[in-house]
Amino acid sequence: MRIATWNVNSLRARLGRVQTWLDEAMPDVLCLQETKLSQNDFPTESFASQGYESIHVGQGRWNGVAILSKVGLSNTERGFGGLEDPTGGEARIVTAQCGPLNVVSVYVPNGRELGHEQYDIKLAWLDQLRTFLSERFTPGDPLIVTGDFNIAPDDRDVWSPKRFAGKTHVSQPERDALQRIKDWGLTDIVRDRNDEDRIFTFWDYRMGAFHRGWGMRIDLHLVTKPVASATRWSLVDTYPRRTLGRDDKPSDHTAVFIDIDTAGLDAD
Repeated sequence: MRIATWNVNSLRARLGRVQTWLDEAMPDVLCLQETKLSQNDFPTESFASQGYESIHVGQGRWNGVAILSKVGLSNTERGFGGLEDPTGGEARIVTAQCGPLNVVSVYVPNGRELGHEQYDIKLAWLDQLRTFLSERFTPGDPLIVTGDFNIAPDDRDVWSPKRFAGKTHVSQPERDALQRIKDWGLTDIVRDRNDEDRIFTFWDYRMGAFHRGWGMRIDLHLVTKPVASATRWSLVDTYPRRTLGRDDKPSDHTAVFIDIDTAGLDAD
C-alpha cells in the first residue's frame, strides 16, 4: 500500500500535474495540502475518473487539505471535531480511514516569524493536534499523520542551519511541540529509514533554490509502531518539483511516499 503526501500550492494551478503523477506513481492514498479551493470547486469527479474517492476541507484562496483513496474512505472528519481550533477553523486537518489505515492529512500553520501572534497560534495548533490524536487513537492503532508540518525536525533538515537561525520552522519551541506529538507514539519514518543529510521536500522559488540544493524537509510521515514495522520503502520524489516546460511552474514542495505491507494491520 503506497501512501503519499504533497503540498501542491494550488490544486487549480496544478491539477494536470497531480493527475499525471497519480497515473505514474500509483499511490493508494494521496494526502494534499494547500489546495486553495472552495468545497464546491474541488475536482471530485476528476479524481473519481482515476479511481479515487476523496474528502476535502476547503477555504477558497487559502489553505485546504484533502485525502484521495483507492482503498476505501470511511470514518471521515473535517477539522478538530469538537475541540477548539486555535486558528478559528481554518482548513488545515482532515481525517479518514483508508483500508486498514487511519490517515490524518495536516497543513500546520506557518507561524510567520518568532514573536508574531501567528507563531503562538502555530504552537497552540500543534498542541491541539496532539490532543486530537490522543482522544481518537492509541499508539497501537495503524495510523499515519502526514502533510506539511512547516517544521524542520533538526538541523540536518535544512540546507544551512546558520541561514535559518532565529527564524520559524527551526526554532526550539516548534521542534519541541513536534517532539511532543512524536512522543505520544509516532515515528518520523522517512528520517528513521534515511539517516543522511540534505533530504529535502521544499525549495523556495527564489534564487534557483531547487537547483542549488537550498531546501528544507518539512513534509513528514509520522506513523505509529504498527505502520513503522510494516514500512518497506520510502522516497522523496523530486520529479514533481522539476520544471517541465517554459510555462510550467511546479509547487514549491514535492511528493513524499512510503510503501507499507498491510498484512496484519487491523483498523476497526
